[in-house]
Amino acid sequence: RISMLAFLGQIVTRAGIHLPGSIDFEGDSFSDYPNGLAAISGPDAIPQAGVGQIVLFVGLLELFVMKDVTGTGEFPGDFRNGFIDFGWDDFGPKTKLRKRAIELNNGRAAMMGILGLMMHEQIDGNPVVGVFLEY
Repeated sequence: RISMLAFLGQIVTRAGIHLPGSIDFEGDSFSDYPNGLAAISGPDAIPQAGVGQIVLFVGLLELFVMKDVTGTGEFPGDFRNGFIDFGWDDFGPKTKLRKRAIELNNGRAAMMGILGLMMHEQIDGNPVVGVFLEY
């Protein structure tokens, strides 16, 4: 799911869509920073304290939020905790297995997609998605 979000985030920011407002107290907006890996490393990157805050926030989510609190998860990664269902319990075993396989395959495709975007970003003179936005 992280790769799906990363791929979508890469596409959206390359299209010029950024969050409104300021990213820090100095008044820098989200669009002032570069897209992709350049936002994390490079001369115009987000300050290291900001990257540290992101890593800390994700770590806290992993440790305290994204876990099977009730112990009733049907499979690894089932974090519903008796709260969010969206009809999952109404599906039969074959449908559940098929939907889980679809989710895994989409995740694998997103992993390959974000890896491809990251690799092309490192090639000099290759604008990745930007070339398609001019059409």
